[in-house]
Amino acid sequence: MNILGIESSSLVASVAVATEDVVIGEYTVNLKKTHSQTLLPMIDAMMTLLEMDIKEIDAIAVSGGPGSFTGLRIGSATAKGLGLALKKPLIHVPTVDAMAYGLYGAKALICPLMDARRNQVYTGLYRFSDCFEIVREQWAGDIRELISDLNKRGEQVIFLGDGTPVCRHIIEQELTAPYEFAPPHVNRQRAAAVAALGGVYFAEGRFETAAEHRPDYLRKSQAERERETAERLGALDKLSAGIAVAAQI
Repeated sequence: MNILGIESSSLVASVAVATEDVVIGEYTVNLKKTHSQTLLPMIDAMMTLLEMDIKEIDAIAVSGGPGSFTGLRIGSATAKGLGLALKKPLIHVPTVDAMAYGLYGAKALICPLMDARRNQVYTGLYRFSDCFEIVREQWAGDIRELISDLNKRGEQVIFLGDGTPVCRHIIEQELTAPYEFAPPHVNRQRAAAVAALGGVYFAEGRFETAAEHRPDYLRKSQAERERETAERLGALDKLSAGIAVAAQI
């Protein structure tokens, strides 16, 4: 079985093809380029090097969020377009799950961190015992809330993700549990992990049609939050104006 993995939830743009036993191709870049300019050319270049026809793909695993709203939409649109054109199923792989899966076999508690700005992170907690275990499902929250949880657990922790350098000073100052930081080759998102975990989920029957797929943002975009704030302030202004008029009558 050939699974195409697509990862675009952050600055990293990554595509990969995995079978049941091995990743046969992967193309990853971590540059400030629009994913709409990179994903399809990267897929095309990889398939050319592999001497594979895109029709040989059996399913498409896509990093389903959380992460960059724009990046997730581009990755989702790319996966949905290919799924519809090829009539292939999609596998929604939670971004943080895939990041943790890339550290397969780690003895410590795995804690991916994605920067969500203003000391907020997208994160989750995972471990490997006999299998890949989700200790706490991915969520959006304050880094200090996470550190409080980790201090209570007291377990060895390994951090990875683009939120790690942003929050490193807070971790070093406030985390009392033992910890370490993942090395460069496994500290960012990779489509190989998306494809590999996608294969596990596919075997469990966890797939969907292209039309059914929706990214999981975990929270509203900044633009949506700003619009809601403006609408609330506008409503308050109208209410204040109404009270002032009533007082004059």
